Amino acid sequence: MSDEKNRAVAEAILPLVGGAANIHSVAHCMTRLRLGLTDRSLVDTDALRALPAVLGTVEDDTYQIVLGPAAVAGVTGQLRRLLEPAAAPAGAAGTGEAAAPEVRDATTAEALAGRGERLRAEARQRNATPVKLALRRIANIFVPLIPALIGCGIVAGLSGALANLGWAPALVTALGPVSSGFMSLIAVFVGYNTAKEFGGTPVLGGAVASVIVYAGVAKVEAFGHHLTPGQGGVVGALGAALLAVHLERWTRRLVPAALDVLVTPTVTVLLGGLAALFGLMFVAGEVSTAIGRGATWLLAHGGLLAGLVLGGLFLPLVMLGLHQALIPIHTTLIQQQGSTVLLPILAMAGAGQVGCAVAVYLRLRHNASLRATIRSALPAGLLGVGEPLVYGVTLPLGRPFVTACVGGAAGGAFVGAAGQLGDAVGSTAIGPSGWALFPLLADSHGLLAGAAVYGGGLLTGYLAGFLATYFFGFTRETLAEFDAPAAGGNPG
Repeated sequence: MSDEKNRAVAEAILPLVGGAANIHSVAHCMTRLRLGLTDRSLVDTDALRALPAVLGTVEDDTYQIVLGPAAVAGVTGQLRRLLEPAAAPAGAAGTGEAAAPEVRDATTAEALAGRGERLRAEARQRNATPVKLALRRIANIFVPLIPALIGCGIVAGLSGALANLGWAPALVTALGPVSSGFMSLIAVFVGYNTAKEFGGTPVLGGAVASVIVYAGVAKVEAFGHHLTPGQGGVVGALGAALLAVHLERWTRRLVPAALDVLVTPTVTVLLGGLAALFGLMFVAGEVSTAIGRGATWLLAHGGLLAGLVLGGLFLPLVMLGLHQALIPIHTTLIQQQGSTVLLPILAMAGAGQVGCAVAVYLRLRHNASLRATIRSALPAGLLGVGEPLVYGVTLPLGRPFVTACVGGAAGGAFVGAAGQLGDAVGSTAIGPSGWALFPLLADSHGLLAGAAVYGGGLLTGYLAGFLATYFFGFTRETLAEFDAPAAGGNPG
């Protein structure tokens, strides 16, 4: 979208979330605007969802507004400008009483959205365990890195295609550093974000983690072996930065304030760096190697079953907001093998949901409101943005959520079976799914083979999700409740 449209969306969102005074943090991931709000009771969720640019909302540790990959960065930037003291419009701190766009018929689509909201809140309360909250914090470390992973992954794919065709060898040589530079230093970024997330000084976290990728570590011997630059990867960087955070806090409590500026950084870098060299790099290296071997073995020996399970269970992980805890595993596989074989399998969950949504659309042919919701959310679903369909359609309907998982399982089994037969398709970056994943595919048999396997998985997921939902997704009572014209409406 243009800057004018992004600003218009930001201006529409601001009063509906309680105004500038209610916002204490603004961030975004691949598809969602993430707001830290002081008082969530000031949010007008119904009016937000009625905005044409809003694909859905998610209440988590932050209040999340799903805008899609094309708009989220621009809208976030414009919202930040609106929150600047000089730019904040009069009345921005209001409570959202400004005129809102017309809301769709509340007897169907809005009622389902409300039910989805309640189910999401209940699931969040049940799953707010220390372990799962820690996984979400770890995911927060990697989410800001996704745009760079995508950009570098696409450049790597372009370089590989040119090399296979024998075209522009000089350009292929130049694209190598462009695509690989970020990945060679990703440990530094992970260390920086880890310290930031856990309350340390970000640059100290990055400094300690940088030890892992420094070329000079090849001269250091630990546990009877010389270290390798990058050994331990993102797992080691995460551990080193967490240690740095605790060292910094411990030192700061003991050191007089007058010496803090000198002693605390020195102790943090010295002890954290030595611990990384003589412990963390070796241990994290073993863990990273085990992850790579495990993924390879799983696909080679149990690909069909593994794909069935992973594709079928991924939607519940999305529903619980825990799917981002897989990012460190994807990143480790990309570092080691150049691509992650898990992402194309997990992406099949979205395919099952798309097929399910089409079946719901056809089965509830008289429900104009819900059909309008599906029409607006389906394009995003095809591109891998699944939250609008999850929380607006399949989850609140109940049984269609299960049949969507069946579609994901079928698509995952297709991709997994291909890997078991020797044609494993991977992704050179993380973030996109659905059709948006095609530019990032990697396959040892070539790009066309990878596209054929992944495309076959999508079609299998679409078809299985559609058939399972169409024939088994509704009881007679459900059809009687929802397959009727909305009050005052016309059949769709």
